[in-house]
Order: sequence, then C-alpha cells, then structure tokens
Amino acid sequence: MHLAVLLWGFTGVLGRAIDLDAPVLVWYRMLFTFLIVGALLTWRRQWVKVAPRDMLQLVLVGCLMGLHWVAFYGAIKFANASIALVCLSTASVFTSLLDPLVNKGKYDLKEVLLGLVALAGVYFIYQFQQLFSIGILFGVIAAILSSVFTVLNKRIANSYPARTMVFYEMSTGWLFVTLLLPLQFIYFPETRFLPHGSPLTYQGLLHNDWLWLVILSLCCTVWAQSLALTALRKLSSFTVTLSVNLEPVYGVALAFLLYNENKELKSGFFIGMGLILLSVILQMVRLLKPRFSPGFLKEKGGID
Repeated sequence: MHLAVLLWGFTGVLGRAIDLDAPVLVWYRMLFTFLIVGALLTWRRQWVKVAPRDMLQLVLVGCLMGLHWVAFYGAIKFANASIALVCLSTASVFTSLLDPLVNKGKYDLKEVLLGLVALAGVYFIYQFQQLFSIGILFGVIAAILSSVFTVLNKRIANSYPARTMVFYEMSTGWLFVTLLLPLQFIYFPETRFLPHGSPLTYQGLLHNDWLWLVILSLCCTVWAQSLALTALRKLSSFTVTLSVNLEPVYGVALAFLLYNENKELKSGFFIGMGLILLSVILQMVRLLKPRFSPGFLKEKGGID
C-alpha cells in the first residue's frame, strides 16, 4: 500500500521534471494511461459493458479529472511540487463538505470546522508565499475539482471494476483536453508540443520527457492502482484511507530531497502545511466511527 502511495507521491516530482506546459503534459499522460489500461483490459479479456447513464457520469468525471490535472500541474509550474501537493491534500476535507450537498445528506459541524482549519492552512501558505500566489490558486482549484469527481465517482464506484472506470475516464478526459488544447497554443504560441528526447546517456535520460511520461503513466498510474487494489484485499478501509493521505507527505519529502524545495519556502508554508495535515488526520480519525462510509480508495481509483 505504501509503495502505491509513494508512486502517487512521485507525480509531483515528475510534473516538475517534465519540461512541458501543464495542458500538454496532461494530454500525454491521459493518452498513455488509457492506451495502457485498454491494452490490459483486452489482454485479460476484462471488458465490462457500462450502462448509458453511468457512461455519461464517467464522461463528466473524465472531463473534471482532465481539468484537475491541468490545475495540479499548473500549480507545480507556477509554484513548485511542495505547494501543489500540500494544497491538493485539502481535497479530502472538501470532499466531506461536498458529499452531503451532492448526495443529499446532512452537514456535520465538526467537518465544517475541519474544513475551515484546512482553509486557514492555505491562507497561511498564501500570506507567506505570495510569490507563488498563482500556483497556490491552481493548487486549491485542483483540490476542489478532485473532491467533486471523488463524490461523483462514489455513486458508481462499486458497480464497475476500477480499470474499466479508469479507461473511460482517461479516454474521455483526453478527448476533452484535446478540444481545449488549441486555446493553449492561441494564447501561448510559444508552447512546445513535442516532448524532449535526449540521447540515451545518463545525463540525457535525466532530461528525457518521453521516459518520464511513460513512468508517470505506467508506474504512477497503472502499476500504483494495481498495488493499491491488491492491498485493499488485506487492509481495513481506515488503514487504506490513512495511507492514501500520506501521499502529500511523501511527495513533499521527495521534492525536498530531489529539488531542495525547502530552500524556496518560508515559515508560513510549514505552519499552513501543519494546519492542513492536522485537519486531514482528524478527518481520518473520524473514519473510525462506523457511521462513516468506507472505500475512499475505490473512489479515488488510483489515478492521482
């Protein structure tokens, strides 16, 4: 389980390593992912028919996921991987606030207060890292979009295998990003479409966008999902959910180690990160109560 979460944590680091603008990076990631998952479904003969009504929901989730990734990688490009990942960690709190609204439940005052704690953390990061204000804004947008498609996925999460959902969400999301991509080239004509393909030397590999895109799609998406689904058979929902929420911790640690991002950050970042992690941990502790529904990982689908 922790290996899967560690692979998800690498997505932020790889987003910084790949020298492509966010929409183009997402276009390639979604393309490679749905091609790999489609090949796996064909090879294992695991295709499942999806009802038309559910297909419409998968299409909507795929479009939201495409926008989510564009915002997430935009946060990395305009700020850094640490800020993007910490802002993204507020998604579970946003999910607890949106779920009653979408599924017609009742709001819990404690969850609202936890949401305010997380937002206070984002405010601290913004106040002390205004140089990265656009990146912080993109990170919060990514978190909100993540919470929206998580809540929508909840309705059909137990109706279809995870890979079937991933294939249709990735393929339709890729088509949606394809339709939006011309806007990137209209407003930013200097945008490069083709990834770098450096020589096959050690130094060349470190700057080979094709290699990182394949690793991002194959290891951090498809393989991580398989590991997580295997772990689900042995672990409790609470353990899985708590492990998944360690993703930003692993990601920030990797960003500090590989890019020395800790030197780019001020004290407000660490105060804000502490508040956000506190809200996430308290929310996870509340999952111990049986009245909360399990299965966050199945909703997540292993596609961060």
